[in-house]
Amino acid sequence: MSSTTTHRLSVPRDARGERLDRFVARALSLSPDRVRALVERGEVRIRGRTCSLHRKLFGGEEVEVTVAAPRAAAAPGGPSLALLYDDADCAVVAKPAGLPVLPARPGGPSAVGSASRLGSFDVEGVAAPGLPHRLDKDTSGCLLLARTDAALAALRAAFEAGAIEKEYLALVAGAPPDAGALDTAYGRSPEDPRRFTTRVRSARRARLAFAVEERLRGAALLRVVLDTGRTHQIRVQLAEAGWPVLGDAVYGAASPAVARQALHAARLAFPRPADGVRVEVRAPLPEDLVAGIETLRGGR
Repeated sequence: MSSTTTHRLSVPRDARGERLDRFVARALSLSPDRVRALVERGEVRIRGRTCSLHRKLFGGEEVEVTVAAPRAAAAPGGPSLALLYDDADCAVVAKPAGLPVLPARPGGPSAVGSASRLGSFDVEGVAAPGLPHRLDKDTSGCLLLARTDAALAALRAAFEAGAIEKEYLALVAGAPPDAGALDTAYGRSPEDPRRFTTRVRSARRARLAFAVEERLRGAALLRVVLDTGRTHQIRVQLAEAGWPVLGDAVYGAASPAVARQALHAARLAFPRPADGVRVEVRAPLPEDLVAGIETLRGGR
């Protein structure tokens, strides 16, 4: 049976009229959903009595909250991950290409499963990382993970506010200009809802900027900065602009130089949840892309 911790929260007078669940969520840095579950299970009490979810506080009372230790996640599968940054609120790992962020089947390998072995996590009552963003299975590089409910909420809010910088390296076919920007409509393809496209009437926009890092034989190495974070965005926008990502089996171009989509999350900058201090993390280019670049230089 999991251990529990009982918190006794003194309600200040100026909290009079505040909803109980919102007060507890703020006081214990828990997500609203998790607090609602605690209330519904009778784990939140005033004067020994369980409370209604919509109970309003009077100010001056004491709230007793019993929180169970996080449940163990499913047996984590997956390789060891390089830890690029770590603090009490979050971690950044170097996700290898070919590893999905979430398991394709229960107990299957995943970045979340591998990362759950890297210290303490407690998100929604489970000892596993929270995901403020994701990477495609075949994209390598920086993956940001939350250790607590409060950190997850803060990082998601930072993404929504555009306060997180994401920079990628991409090997693409063709000869793009030295620098440029793409600002297009974005949505699911009418022909295939599993794919995305810019060639659709939609109020939803996708924006990125790019610059050529190096020109190669029939290809280029681009540095791409995302302004929005749409699913498959870089792959779709570059392909439909005429410079498909090499090795991308869905939107891109096959290449003997790389065996997977040549996309790498090279840099991530974000406000630290605890105090807002800016953190910048870089993931080294993996060996397969280094070798692909060398091949395209004509060195092999």
